[in-house]
Parts: sequence; structure tokens; C-alpha cells
Amino acid sequence: MRVLKKQLKHNLALFLFSSLLSAIPAMAATDLEAQESFARALAKSHQKETDHAAHENHTDKSLEFHGVFYGFLPCNDCNGIKTTLSLKQNNNYLLVTQYAKESSREFYEKGKYSWNDENHTVVLTPRKGGTSTRRYHIENEGTLIQLNDDGTRKTDEAGRYVLQRSDTVKSREIHIH
Repeated sequence: MRVLKKQLKHNLALFLFSSLLSAIPAMAATDLEAQESFARALAKSHQKETDHAAHENHTDKSLEFHGVFYGFLPCNDCNGIKTTLSLKQNNNYLLVTQYAKESSREFYEKGKYSWNDENHTVVLTPRKGGTSTRRYHIENEGTLIQLNDDGTRKTDEAGRYVLQRSDTVKSREIHIH
């Protein structure tokens, strides 16, 4: 009886070992296929020459129209206002103004801007506690013209309410006459 029990245990162990051994190549092949699949996906994601133009959405023009604009705007009680407007891709803006008088303090205003394609205007809405909205007419992709609060063009010294995009201007020198 002992011999029979020992032989039964031996046969059972042999059967389990052989069944596990036969299952290992199937698992290895599955793991190998998974590794190849991951390697192909990784290689595809690291391709540098992928053209993403086919799936870009250009319906929102404000995503294309951004940059830093400079100008020296007129001022009633000083020599002018040095103005820097940065329109960022996420529809945020930063407006930095500095009055040309004894105090050369800079004023900062942050907020959101919106693009009106019909009127060719950009409307700046301050985040908190700033002035009312500011409006600029888009003359071309490198020029903004400041408008009145109601959206009409300024009539007095209209040519002086201009901001130029930094990459279209060779120099930021301002001449005051």
C-alpha cells in the first residue's frame, strides 16, 4: 500500500509538472506578442516626423493670433504710455503699461481675451479689479489698433494708437516728438 501511495504521488507530480511545462511556451508566446506590440506603439509615439496638421482644429482663430505687441500710446497728462500686450495661446493676456512721467512705475493687468472674427477685434477682459474691457482692431497679423470703449475707432491722433507685434518690428526704440 505504501509503494502504491508513493507511486501515485510520483505520477501525480509528474503529471502536474508536464502540464505546467506544456503551458509555459504558450504563455511565453503571449508575452512576446505583448512586448512586440508595446515596442511598436512606443516607436510610433517617438516618431519625430509625424504630421499633425491633418487633425489640428483651426476654427478658433485666436489660437493662431498670439504674440507680444509693443507701442507708445498717447496720454493727456503725460508724454505717452509705453504699452506691452502679450496675447498667449490659452486666451490669457498680460498688459503692462508705464506712463512717461516722473514716476516710472509699471502697471500690470491680467485677464482673458476673446476674438471676434466678424469685426476683426480682440476684446481684453481683466481678471479682477481692472479697468473695463479694452478693444483692439486687428489691422493685420502684426498690428493692433486701440479702439474706444464702444468699439469705434479713435478720431483724435488715430495713427498713434497702434501696437506692433514684436517679430514684425526691427527695433523697439520709440521717438517722442
